[in-house]
Amino acid sequence: METLIVHPKDENQLAAIKAFMQALNIDFENQANTITDNLKRSIDKGINEADNGETISFEAFKLKHFKAG
Repeated sequence: METLIVHPKDENQLAAIKAFMQALNIDFENQANTITDNLKRSIDKGINEADNGETISFEAFKLKHFKAG
């Protein structure tokens, strides 16, 4: 059997989907879609850097962060 992942756009859609699934006795589980504030800040920082052209090539990244063995 397949597993479906649903992405409701708002609370109304979420409530309707839950009611529909309960009415049909379809098992489902809630899974919070949360990330930490620190991770959010890191993601936002990376997006801003990319938007501002503050990027480097993968080769430059490797040279900067990995030591040759």
